[in-house]
Amino acid sequence: MRPISTILAAASAAVLLAAANACAQQSPSSTIKLPEPRHEGAMSLEAALWARHSTRALSHDSLTPADVGQLLWAAQGVNRSGGHRTTPSAMAMYPLEVYLVASRVRGLPPGVYHYRPASHDLEAVAAGDKLPDLVSRAAHASWIGDAAAVVVFAAAYDRVEGRFGAHTESFIGIEAGAATQDVYLEAAELGLGTTYVGSAQDSALVAVVGLPQGQRPVGIMPVGRPR
Repeated sequence: MRPISTILAAASAAVLLAAANACAQQSPSSTIKLPEPRHEGAMSLEAALWARHSTRALSHDSLTPADVGQLLWAAQGVNRSGGHRTTPSAMAMYPLEVYLVASRVRGLPPGVYHYRPASHDLEAVAAGDKLPDLVSRAAHASWIGDAAAVVVFAAAYDRVEGRFGAHTESFIGIEAGAATQDVYLEAAELGLGTTYVGSAQDSALVAVVGLPQGQRPVGIMPVGRPR
C-alpha cells in the first residue's frame, strides 16, 4: 500500500497538469513560422499595377500559409539588413503593427495572430474564428464575412508620439498608405482579391483583435480568392 503522502503528491500533480492544459487551451501562446517569402514573382511590377483593384466579391475558398506569409511580408516584412522593411517609415520608427484574423487558412487554426517581421512568424493572440465578430461588431459589412482572412493594421501611437510630435498622424498615415498598397500589389500578383476598409469601428476592432494599450487601428484589408 502506498504512503498517503505519495498519493497526495500524485493527486496534486494531476490537478496542476489539468490546470496547465486548461490554461493552454484558453490562452494560446505558440508561434507559427511562415514559409520564407519569395523575392521574385511571375508578374512584373507594371503588370501588378495594371491588375490592382479593389475586390469585394470573394469566394469561400481558403488561403495557403504561403499566401498569408507573402501578404504580411509585403505589408511590413524585413527586406534588408538592419531590420529595415518593405515599407518606408519616418526615422525608421516603424509604428505599424500587423495582425491577421484567420478564418480559412490551410493548416492554420482559426484565430487572431500578430505578425512579427524580424522572425517572419505569427504569434497567437486569441483562438477561435473571430471573423463573424469582426463583421457584426466592427465592420458592419456582410461581404467581409466571405474573406478567408483579414489583415488588420494598427499603429503604436505611444511609441512614436514623442519623436513625431505634431506630425504623428500624417507620418502614420503615409506609412499605412504604403503598406496597404504593397498588400494590394502582392494580392494582384497572387491572384487574390482585397480592398482597404477604413470605416471599421475602432473600439470594437480593438476588442475583437485584442490590441494592447497604446495601439489604435488604422484600417483592415479582407483577403480571399475572387469569385
